[in-house]
Amino acid sequence: MRGLVRAAGRWRLVLEARTLVGHEAAVRRLEVLRVALLPLGWRCVGLYDRREFRFPVPLLWVYASGHVHDIGAVVTVRALPGEAWGYFEAGNGRDGFVRPCGDAKAAAESLDLVLKHRLFAHREWG
Repeated sequence: MRGLVRAAGRWRLVLEARTLVGHEAAVRRLEVLRVALLPLGWRCVGLYDRREFRFPVPLLWVYASGHVHDIGAVVTVRALPGEAWGYFEAGNGRDGFVRPCGDAKAAAESLDLVLKHRLFAHREWG
């Protein structure tokens, strides 16, 4: 069991290293997501410059127009096993998984449902 825990820890380190090295790939994927979110009515601000924002990974702030203080999400891209990438809510680490990066439209729809639920928690979505 201890060996399994160590192996899982090593894989996590490998994925985190790949995430940090893949800054430009992450920015490209976030821009694709941004374009997919715009027709759904969400506003997006890319926070990509490491020096300006002093955060090791690029972030995409997604929010409702007029509800900036009430509803939003900060999305990032992280490496997944098998050379894949995924969209995640930034504050939740790997628990904030939204969708794999391969289908930006599906990821935008998933994020749209999460944000609508936050905006109108009393309503059923999807």
